[in-house]
Amino acid sequence: MEIIKKLNNEELLITLKGELNTTTAPELEKVIDADLKGVTTLIFEFADLRYLSSAGLRVLLVAQKIMNKQGKMIVRHPNEDVMDVFDITGFINVLTIEK
Repeated sequence: MEIIKKLNNEELLITLKGELNTTTAPELEKVIDADLKGVTTLIFEFADLRYLSSAGLRVLLVAQKIMNKQGKMIVRHPNEDVMDVFDITGFINVLTIEK
């Protein structure tokens, strides 16, 4: 998985390319631990994310809990497969998703 970060003032855009799974989730977790200080808007760009596992969902949940305290989190452009995962797990009701 490739992680591309772009910080613009208090807005952090994280673009994910590839698969967010058991192997790659710890890499994203490190980014979240290191880069969310002072961020009031966190945006995940999922247009090029092909797959999302339960390990990836856990990292997103951690990020959402942090952002609930300091701002907002948005997931943009998830594909149909990722949307199915969000729907089945109930994350569709937890996350702010922009198609």
